[in-house]
Amino acid sequence: MSILIKNATIVTMNENRDVFGGDLLIENDRINRIGKLDRYTADMVIDAGNQLLLPGFIQSHVHLCQVLFRGMADDLELLDWLQQRIWPLESSHDEESLYYSSVLGCAELLRGGTTSIIDMATVNHTESVFTAVKQAGIRYLGGKCLMDHGEDVPHNMLDTTDKALQESLELYQRWNNYDNGRIRYALCPRFAVSCSDTLLREVASLSRQYQIPVHTHASENRGEIELVEKERGIRNIIYLDSLGLCHDRLILAHCIHLSQDEMQILVDSKSNIVHCPGSNLKLGSGIAPIPPLLNLGARVSLGADGAPCNNNLSMFMEMRLAALIQKPFHGPRSMPAQAVVEMATRGGARAMGLENEIGSLEEGKKADMVLVSLDGWHTRPQNAAGVYSQLVYQAQTSDVSATIVDGHLLMKDGHLLSIDEEKVKTAAEASLQRVCQRTGLC
Repeated sequence: MSILIKNATIVTMNENRDVFGGDLLIENDRINRIGKLDRYTADMVIDAGNQLLLPGFIQSHVHLCQVLFRGMADDLELLDWLQQRIWPLESSHDEESLYYSSVLGCAELLRGGTTSIIDMATVNHTESVFTAVKQAGIRYLGGKCLMDHGEDVPHNMLDTTDKALQESLELYQRWNNYDNGRIRYALCPRFAVSCSDTLLREVASLSRQYQIPVHTHASENRGEIELVEKERGIRNIIYLDSLGLCHDRLILAHCIHLSQDEMQILVDSKSNIVHCPGSNLKLGSGIAPIPPLLNLGARVSLGADGAPCNNNLSMFMEMRLAALIQKPFHGPRSMPAQAVVEMATRGGARAMGLENEIGSLEEGKKADMVLVSLDGWHTRPQNAAGVYSQLVYQAQTSDVSATIVDGHLLMKDGHLLSIDEEKVKTAAEASLQRVCQRTGLC
């Protein structure tokens, strides 16, 4: 299958950050040519006049398993949010409800220009998440949530250490590098509060042995940090580093409350920090020190986190918040729009370990990209702002006109092509009703 995109403003995000008017040819799953391609033909031609063509957004921290619970855990701080709402709701998933929660999330993400995600599933029925992302066509890195420790955890969310690791390895063997590498597996310990020292040491060992990425949370909430210090005797990041978990395969969500030593550990180890401004604000967790981290050379990307703590999965919203919330503290130039778009594209590709494959539009790279229309009232006058400013401060998810992953057109003109939209909407409502009956929380 070949697709020729004509007359676009191409925002390459390549090494030189080239932006120019032109055409792009996709052959199968790769970008074949970029430039003026008047003599080329293709199976499909898309006229992208008056549109930006850019690399697909890469959300480096999401929870597809929580999409079904959007709006059901408002106005709570992190630990209460988990113990009173999220863990009971997650524990009540069946295979079908988890599948439709995941497809529902993929639909929203693809519709909003996100082509790749780093996900943390729940403890049970993880196969359903992989089945969902297989069907939806999104690029995926994630795995089973690992929990073997902690108080106030529902009994069916608390695995033994051996069971947690064994199920993870089985899923890794079945799904890692599925569909020519579109789906990959990550080890996903939830956070130090819900993981034993033994489990985290084993995760570090498996990651080192098989080069598996590790996706977890840390230093999101002051209460969480106090619990880790009480149980493990040291601060969160220092503890993870002592276990051998801080390395370039670590994907660490939040990192709000960091000491100077912890910041330096993350920089020196090339750990990947995922900034989730919408979630951090809604839970009252705080504002991550992103400008100081970037000044030190940290690797930073963006994610929406879960639907119940956001309640949107929009990269446009996360980019806007990431740019704005730092300015009162660090000055109006502290988070320029181009740096934020880099976090949403190249930064996410690096977090996934795929910087040579995705994150920029270059010949030979994977054909993961989106078209963003500039035809709305909120994007006019069209030539007043630069493309990065348009993307960060003006554009919205409704402006995305096409989403392509691995050379497959998955959304065009607001219509999803890999997902039966009406079926998913109906089944998601029915699935939520079953969860409500089990928990009494609706």
